[in-house]
Amino acid sequence: MDIPDIALSVRQPWACCIVHLGKDIENRDWPTRFRGEVAIHASKGMTRDEYEGCLATVHAVSLTQPFGAGGVFPALDELPRGGIVGVARIVDCVEWSASPWFCGRFGFVLADARPVPFVPVRGALGFFRWRERVLA
Repeated sequence: MDIPDIALSVRQPWACCIVHLGKDIENRDWPTRFRGEVAIHASKGMTRDEYEGCLATVHAVSLTQPFGAGGVFPALDELPRGGIVGVARIVDCVEWSASPWFCGRFGFVLADARPVPFVPVRGALGFFRWRERVLA
């Protein structure tokens, strides 16, 4: 399995948006100098309000950014959580972007996102080495 050693935990359903719906910015309160491929870890926690708020954002974004074939938003109970779900490349860190996904103080600009088979992993804050945190 070709998954980078470094991961970034993203709350669902935003991780799904990165991997399947073309979310090209990951919003953070902190900047990064990291560039390169990173595993996308779907954190374990997600509330119904977070799900519904993301769904509203997805509808708004879809008005300006059509999703490709297969761009379907999964039901709340279908979202994988607590593990690696994809890979993306961080190509920049910006304080402003025209992307409809940008809403943070800092945006990690993402490219080449793709899903990978789910790997159960305990998450962590910031960037972390996920192979040390694989769940049995």
